[in-house]
Amino acid sequence: MTKVVVAMSGGVDSSVAAVLLKKQGYDITGITMKIWSGEDSCAEGARHACYGPGEAEDIEDARAVARGLGIDFHVIDLRQEYKTTVLDFVCEEYLAGRTPNPCVRCNRRIKFGALIQKIRDCGIAFDYFATGHYASVEYHDATGRCLLKKAQDRAKDQTYFLYSLSQEQLGVSLFPLGSYTKEEVRQMAADFGLKVAEKLESQDFVPGGYVSLMEKSQPGPILDRQGNLLGQHRGISGYTIGQRRGLGISSREPLYVTAVDRERNAVIVGSKAELYRDELIASELNWIAIEKLNEPASVMAKIRYSHEEVAATIVPAGNDRVRVKFSQPQLAITPGQAVVFYQGDIVLGGGTIER
Repeated sequence: MTKVVVAMSGGVDSSVAAVLLKKQGYDITGITMKIWSGEDSCAEGARHACYGPGEAEDIEDARAVARGLGIDFHVIDLRQEYKTTVLDFVCEEYLAGRTPNPCVRCNRRIKFGALIQKIRDCGIAFDYFATGHYASVEYHDATGRCLLKKAQDRAKDQTYFLYSLSQEQLGVSLFPLGSYTKEEVRQMAADFGLKVAEKLESQDFVPGGYVSLMEKSQPGPILDRQGNLLGQHRGISGYTIGQRRGLGISSREPLYVTAVDRERNAVIVGSKAELYRDELIASELNWIAIEKLNEPASVMAKIRYSHEEVAATIVPAGNDRVRVKFSQPQLAITPGQAVVFYQGDIVLGGGTIER
């Protein structure tokens, strides 16, 4: 019988994924990551997040679902790996004036990386690794590559967060929810009698935001594009491109963060019009549908998860970089964030916005 390890977060999606696989006849084992160290301060009353004090409750919810299914359940301790690979990285990026995407890094390095390795180290045998992500994987005979494809529920599609997975990782991955809508998943959870059927989704990466993890960065100037001093910021780690609220300065026209200058420890502000750009450079590329980009390609590109895709041309720019030229200017292109390239419902690949 095919053995599948299911990463169970204690939420409705991964719980339904486990039930579906069990009903399809797979021999499944439930796994939950332990990543909360208990050392970081978080906002009072904040909702559950990926990392935070709600983890103990989430683990017990996952354990209860596994018990109801009559399957083995294991908690894998990844606290140290998560701190060094995700938390420290996020802090370093913000302090450098960039806005990182912790979910992208966690998926490749932790959930589909360190977790899978620790499962193997524990002697737990499996053929596939399943999660509750809204996406699908399909093997393409002509190219011999695993393709990452959008979920049927476009509003919940999570391929943006999965673009950095390797061929090896995709080759052992199952996404049982790829052909379902969120409404259907919640209904199935209710039909299956899961107590997590109405559980709210996790919000953000940490309760109250990443600032709760960060050593206080140094105050500095808020400048306009001409270098005029408009005010003082509390530390560049608290600002991101496109931000309008919390600047603490008054002006006739609304002002937005247009750049974060680490060298000058300065936050640069300007009008909304100054936030629009029609191209970017991306690095740290990962190609899924192709081995490498050798010539210009027409794609639909997405510069953040909540952003609409837009037509673009991607061109090799040497040294593992691409230049992305958009068909129309985009608002608040942000260094550190991911840009993901699509052709139809297939993820061609993606990278990190450099500038």
